[in-house]
Amino acid sequence: MVSSSPVPHGIPVPASYGDPQRNGLTANDLFDGMAEHLFYTLGTRAEGASVHDLYMALSHAVRDRLMTRHLATKDQLRAGSAKVVAYFSAEFLIGPQLGNNLLMLGMQAEAAEALRRFGGPGLDQVLDVEEEPGLGNGGLGRLAACYLESLASLEFPASGYGIRYEFGIFDQAIRDGWQVEITDKWLKGGWPWELVYPAQSVSVGFGGHVESYGDEQGAERRRWLPAHRALGVPHDVPVLGYRVNSCDRIRLWRAVAAESFDVHAFNEGDFQRAVQEKVASETLSKVLYPNDGTDQGKRLRLEQQHFFVSCSLQDMLRTLALRGAPVQSFAEHWTVQLNDTHPSIAVAELMRLLVDEHRLGWDEAWTITTASIAYTNHTLLPEALERWEVGLFGSLLPRHLEIIYEINARFLQQVRLHAPGDLDLLRRVSIIHEDGTKAVRMAHLATVAAHHVNGVAALHSQLVKTDLFPDFAALWPGKFTNVTNGVTPRRWLALANPPLARLLGETLGDDWPAHIERLRQLEPLATDSGFQQRWAACKLACKRRLAGVIAEQSQVLVDPTSLFDIQVKRIHEYKRQHLNALQVVLQYLRIKHGETEGMVPRTVIFGGKAAPGYWMAKLIIRFISGIAETINADPDNRGLLRVAFLADYNVKLGERVYPAADLSEQISTAGLEASGTGNMKFALNGALTIGTLDGANVEIRQQVGTDNFFLFGHTTEQIAELRSDYRPWEWVEKVPLLREALDLIERGHFSNGDGELFRPLVQNIVGRDSYFLLADLPDYLVSQNDASRLWADPSAWQRASILNTARSGYFSSDRAIREYAERVWGVEPLPVAMGCEVS
Repeated sequence: MVSSSPVPHGIPVPASYGDPQRNGLTANDLFDGMAEHLFYTLGTRAEGASVHDLYMALSHAVRDRLMTRHLATKDQLRAGSAKVVAYFSAEFLIGPQLGNNLLMLGMQAEAAEALRRFGGPGLDQVLDVEEEPGLGNGGLGRLAACYLESLASLEFPASGYGIRYEFGIFDQAIRDGWQVEITDKWLKGGWPWELVYPAQSVSVGFGGHVESYGDEQGAERRRWLPAHRALGVPHDVPVLGYRVNSCDRIRLWRAVAAESFDVHAFNEGDFQRAVQEKVASETLSKVLYPNDGTDQGKRLRLEQQHFFVSCSLQDMLRTLALRGAPVQSFAEHWTVQLNDTHPSIAVAELMRLLVDEHRLGWDEAWTITTASIAYTNHTLLPEALERWEVGLFGSLLPRHLEIIYEINARFLQQVRLHAPGDLDLLRRVSIIHEDGTKAVRMAHLATVAAHHVNGVAALHSQLVKTDLFPDFAALWPGKFTNVTNGVTPRRWLALANPPLARLLGETLGDDWPAHIERLRQLEPLATDSGFQQRWAACKLACKRRLAGVIAEQSQVLVDPTSLFDIQVKRIHEYKRQHLNALQVVLQYLRIKHGETEGMVPRTVIFGGKAAPGYWMAKLIIRFISGIAETINADPDNRGLLRVAFLADYNVKLGERVYPAADLSEQISTAGLEASGTGNMKFALNGALTIGTLDGANVEIRQQVGTDNFFLFGHTTEQIAELRSDYRPWEWVEKVPLLREALDLIERGHFSNGDGELFRPLVQNIVGRDSYFLLADLPDYLVSQNDASRLWADPSAWQRASILNTARSGYFSSDRAIREYAERVWGVEPLPVAMGCEVS
């Protein structure tokens, strides 16, 4: 029998606000809503509905329940003067939305019951239909998604701003062991989670020239006359908080042409020119991260960044006018967070809008800009700190280049007063890179303008001050701070790990996802044999689920009772997937030589994408694939070792991977990983970490306890000492079987006899080894043996696993958002009342 009352913890909406039926939280309400959408929205009948039809109908019914909360939040903001967080990010890796929104509303059981009444597929089958939105690529975009969810759950008013990419970066397939990139057509089946507002479109200019003119008071001013324009059309994705009425949004901009069709050119027979402007404009939001290996690719990336930043700032100024607030109060109503350097053109664009469009004086505009903008740095890698060649920048954004030169001139004058005669300091801190080809250093621009600059882990933030921006830190010591990254426990534990979520609900109370600090209450249970058995059963269920995914994807059968040793992340040399692969080869040789004492059955799982133009990363994938093919076919393994590569790793697949992991590989070279968030998701789900003292690993080890973390490798300081006189070939003989392993690789044992295929990889490791694999390998192997030894003691392993989860509450994105709110943004929660009518 279907209950007629709201589900526990669901937030019912007062009948006075919107349609009570469309706000109802019972299975009856949801069933009626689905039937209505099948008929009126999708034009089909229930008896002929496909799985995709049911997914769309359920999504629309759930979206109805979001709309009331979304509009109520907007009404409350419009009526007040609360400061709103504007989170600028080139990526929002938000993942599938239906399951997450059902969790937020507390309607998972009701959705399952409503679907049961249709007599078709179950909830899991319907959820599996949803395409993953191709709006992000990796940790940067996933962090942005976690932060927007936490902002809504903590009831902070916020708006994420980015681009509505028509195509994601790519779908990954593995063919003959190689990565193959396939177009990510994520919108092909329709996407019910966005709201389009064409009336709020804004115009963005590119190219052209700048001229001087006199204003009404006779003052000389500058005016930008763009050569062409594009329109940005806003698409809003509602972001509902967990069991609250607050519903923030991500506003994504789609580019369209100001004039999409040239009738005159068409009538003259020039059909290509007739649609040229449409094609050029729509390219701006066509694909996530176009290849910037060409001048055209670089230009498009800069165009994309300016496009979404300009659209967003214009939109923010529009809402300021709707509130009836003067432009001078911008910083009182908005706080802008730059998620890495991609949106740092916001500094120049906000100055242009304030000075050129709103006629403010330079000093007043600069005060507003610097009071509004904060900057998060995500990397110490020089190649990831964007620089734009001055010629390219000036041809595309001539007025912005003028403004940046003016900002730089005024900033350098301050530096001269601080350190008279120090020309080398001026060269180092200048926003314009002068050595060789002139370029705009975007990280410098963001740092000069921001009121706060933060790293994303304690170690990373320290290195930002001492290694990346030491001169800026000396000038403004109070500007630099740390906010260690966090992940949302709602998606990455409550949603991704149903067996463990149920156990936590029984142990800690159903509302634990909103009070993640309660995980600490698990500590006394870590040595309870009965609780350990229930904990192990949850993990085994997740491992069986992942084993099914592996079998379906690659036809590789793995033992769910073996140790699941997992490394999933972007493929990059500094993340050292090839270090992991090399130790797998050494374990394989131990088995071949009969040296299996202390070994335990182990399944080593890799996943991740390589950038299309990153040849060495692609070769690493081919290396892993070759190892997997060879080892899995060798009967000598006797069940001790299996290897799998998960293709097309994304959020959807991550929800299967993190809960199934026993051992989390976080093995980047110390000092190169800013923070990591995958390491947090693994620990939250009870995986033990094997890792270096890099990024957030340092804090994870401090939180979970040194006995529950497998540490190895050189520290940041030791790596710096090694760098000056490192000869990797001298380390080869320090590791038993390593010479044999390298010879085996070069002879083609893992490449079907092709001795040349992996030779560049071996030469890279032995000859140069920029990321110190061989220096860390001996210690890494010791820690791997320690992991095997602990795994052989199930009770000890379960204790460590429970403590990893119990002590991971610190790494919630809720904690990170509270720190940003208090120390960086100066914003307050705004609980949403639902008593007013929708306007």
